[in-house]
Amino acid sequence: MSISAKWLNKVKWDEVGLVPVIAQEVGSNDVLMFAWMNRDALAKTVQTGEAVYWSRSRKKLWHKGEESGHFQKVHEIRLDCDEDVVLLKVEQIAGIACHTGRHSCFFQKFEGSADTGEWQTVEPVLKDQEAAPEKEKIKRTRKSSAKVTS
Repeated sequence: MSISAKWLNKVKWDEVGLVPVIAQEVGSNDVLMFAWMNRDALAKTVQTGEAVYWSRSRKKLWHKGEESGHFQKVHEIRLDCDEDVVLLKVEQIAGIACHTGRHSCFFQKFEGSADTGEWQTVEPVLKDQEAAPEKEKIKRTRKSSAKVTS
């Protein structure tokens, strides 16, 4: 697939060639994380059936789970009404999307008033990311898919 494919041109990329992406869990509809994609990342996501993002800090493609083993199998890709935000409906392999070891990156909830409010951690750490990871085992046993499933 060419990254100049017509369907990629429909996306309204920002001034540096990125589009915001929301990863939502199939079934629970939990919002797992927010990230960015460039044309290559979106094309590779479609090709592989697993989420591939653009890391702004590392300035390179980032196959979600390449280090942690917590891959995202993509079931559906949607484009919003303004064509400037992508939604991935994913199966979160091993149940952890956040680098903190939590299910979702959105684990802090605002509690209180505008004057006295605070962010409270409301989701537990499922796996200590500092502990010896089992990512090699996860990598070997995960099923790779050739394309996005419906």
